Amino acid sequence: MIVEEIRKKKKELGISNAKLSELSGVPIGTVQKIMSGETEAPRYNTILALNAALVTSENEIKPEKSVDDYMGMFVAEPQAAYEYTPKVSWAFNKPIGDKTIDDYMALPEGARIELIDGYFYNMGAPTTVHQLIGGEIHRLLKNHVMEHKGKCIPFIAPTDVQIDKDNKTMLQPDVFVVCNRDKITKARVVGAPDFVVEIVSPSNTFTNIVIKLAKYKHAGVREYWIVFPEEKAVMVYVFARSEDPAIYSFDDEIPVAIWDGQCSIDFTDIYEQVEFMYQE
Repeated sequence: MIVEEIRKKKKELGISNAKLSELSGVPIGTVQKIMSGETEAPRYNTILALNAALVTSENEIKPEKSVDDYMGMFVAEPQAAYEYTPKVSWAFNKPIGDKTIDDYMALPEGARIELIDGYFYNMGAPTTVHQLIGGEIHRLLKNHVMEHKGKCIPFIAPTDVQIDKDNKTMLQPDVFVVCNRDKITKARVVGAPDFVVEIVSPSNTFTNIVIKLAKYKHAGVREYWIVFPEEKAVMVYVFARSEDPAIYSFDDEIPVAIWDGQCSIDFTDIYEQVEFMYQE
């Protein structure tokens, strides 16, 4: 969510500035300035904290259910700080959940679910804009590989990625590239992709910009793009270069760092393909 979306969501949920400050850990004075419009460009960490608080409020903690009730599953309350250890979920500073890849494989066919640190996440159905953007990015990546006779392989969801090589996490990135073919099996990819793109929708904002960001970084993904269709923006992390993202718009041509900029994705062209979807 950008600032305007945060204000809109706060209003929809009927949360006071004081409550939002309490949930997010952001000082009340800062919250008031952001909500009044006095501060139009808050710090990135402040945006993350406010967004996490709003997502938590909207989704309320739900009791765990069986696999048969998978559509109602959601993860526990996000925490402001986390630490990654083999026995503790960095996402929630609590023990790793009890769900495994066996439970994941037992889900009904076509279920839009991901497994992270032993917890199920309901992904929801992608929007048409989401699918169009993802398809265009995949096509451009594939074209580059074919033109240069490269060995990297671009994938598009739904493709399973057992990113930690354990039995507690299985992801389905929207678009990703694997350059080490030894990681690719007939059933899934085992290990971290080199490049990942996730396309944000209202139901997965927190998951993509906080939980998956940390998960991909820790697992060894080299480059991570987060596409915000509503805001017409792209957040690009190249983990070897910086902890902070580069921010692009749909007017930009974005270089793919894993290929040293020899490939770039022109979002002006992509937007031309989906612009009709933005018309009122």
